[in-house]
Amino acid sequence: MSIVISKKCESLHGQARIPGDKSISHRALMFGALTIGETMISGLLEGEDVLHTAEAMRGLGAKIEKSADGLWRTWGVGIGGLREPDNPLEMGNSGTSTRLLIGLVGGHNIKATFTGDASLSGRPMKRVITPLEMMGANFEATDDDKLPLTVTGPDDLLAIEYETPVASAQVKSAILLAGLNARGTTTVIESKPTRDHTEKMLQHFGVEVTTKELEGGRYAIALVGQQELQPGAIDVPGDPSSAAFPAVAALLHEGSEITLPNIAVSDRRNGIYITLREMGADITFENERIQAGEAVADIIVKNSGPLKGIDVDPARVPSMIDEFPILAMAAACANGTTKMTGIAELRVKESDRLLMVAEGLKACGVELEMGEDWLTIHSNGKAPKGGTTVKTALDHRIAMSFLVLGTATDEPISIDDGEPIKTSFPNFITLMNELGCNISED
Repeated sequence: MSIVISKKCESLHGQARIPGDKSISHRALMFGALTIGETMISGLLEGEDVLHTAEAMRGLGAKIEKSADGLWRTWGVGIGGLREPDNPLEMGNSGTSTRLLIGLVGGHNIKATFTGDASLSGRPMKRVITPLEMMGANFEATDDDKLPLTVTGPDDLLAIEYETPVASAQVKSAILLAGLNARGTTTVIESKPTRDHTEKMLQHFGVEVTTKELEGGRYAIALVGQQELQPGAIDVPGDPSSAAFPAVAALLHEGSEITLPNIAVSDRRNGIYITLREMGADITFENERIQAGEAVADIIVKNSGPLKGIDVDPARVPSMIDEFPILAMAAACANGTTKMTGIAELRVKESDRLLMVAEGLKACGVELEMGEDWLTIHSNGKAPKGGTTVKTALDHRIAMSFLVLGTATDEPISIDDGEPIKTSFPNFITLMNELGCNISED
């Protein structure tokens, strides 16, 4: 456990290269391990979550190495070629890789046990268990369907059509990854569009995946099973969720201007930047391009005046669910009231993020109200007082969000444990300080 302290600073300036996108990094390792041949990966996020994915794929039979030139290379085993691991797959704190790998293992005739840290072991897995049982997989888990969990894939996997009860890219991806080894077409229907990294990256690896818009704003994603993945190269862009932390920090300090190059900015991941623009932020995307099927741009953030409170469009929630903690920090310094609704999914992340944000902001002197799936924050355009130690509940995004707020508050903000930050943003403190922040470990 390491206490980290953030103190008030002046304006932020410079260029910051954000670590690779976590969602894309997980999938690059998984999909590379399903090819027959060598896949080269540059820009891979080397945070603890992704390293757990690499180790899990090794346990399932793939060869994965980091070479002297900084590239990661995988030598895959092909669809249907995963082997039964000798030991439990330890997933640390990574909910994304756990749910995706449960789907992948559930689609193979092997048995594997998943374990994780205290935070991950408290997160629900029923949402992926239900459709995978329909496909023929068998599960042994705790009474409340949490880790540790053992999955055994069937001899003959069934392709299914499944409508997800909640909008979740992880559930969608788990079903599609299981469907890679099924005969026939596996279809997932979602009520609103979620992150589509799985579909785009599978297409990049040569897999036939189609998306069709249905009546009522629903979408059907269909995948033809038993296709071979083609090896190639992946250049992982910067993580837009991680980029949001220095972006908001810059917006809280008059005169700031920073550049965040090579960031993933697909329309299913850029909700935080659209929302900040609605609050008055000066954020522009430059040098927009397509990279390994993903929209990428250089993000320029300037502080051109104070932010204002808004009502956040609930339809935008799936495209920015991970960014609500850092958005709340911006709202705590904005002029007026910011309302966030339809955010119940925050309660089943690495922590109950809705509760953790509300309790932390109250301790900093922010006026707010909270409900089961909503949060309303009132501010007068000035940063709150601060002067508290925030409990993070082993949640990296809670930790980083309050450290950003501490760069603007009159009194320092401490977090009780900075270790979880390593799961997604290993060089967070160094990068932020290079831009002009004053963050230090106690």
